[in-house]
Amino acid sequence: MGAEMTGTWNWRAAARCRTQDAEGLFVTGAGQRDSRRFCFTCPVRTECLAHALDQRIEFGVWGGMTERERRALLRTRPTIRSWAQLLGQARTAHYAATAATGDARRTCLPAAVRTAWATATGTARTARPTQQAELTGGKPR
Repeated sequence: MGAEMTGTWNWRAAARCRTQDAEGLFVTGAGQRDSRRFCFTCPVRTECLAHALDQRIEFGVWGGMTERERRALLRTRPTIRSWAQLLGQARTAHYAATAATGDARRTCLPAAVRTAWATATGTARTARPTQQAELTGGKPR
């Protein structure tokens, strides 16, 4: 199922942790919060995270998420069958939105994509009334 995002290439070969010391990614406890910063500039962070979620990898930092963060995400979204497919679709939507704006430097996801991603991953926060109005096109409650 992960072919939608990763194709036939081996994403692991491009992983930042493959070329640098990655021992710090496999620490326990609170040390993982600091270790996850290592992943933030990795070119295959999304593929790595999808792999860890799809394979239910329990140990270490993968794709910038700690063990606890991944467990919480899996617990809140038990119906997701393919994280690779979901994250691939979110990436495609982001690229399409970026292309539509004509600004290749744009790094911030459009509100609709952020909302869809937050809803899909169960990380949506309760919006303030004015934000709800912006998202729904109506008046604040």
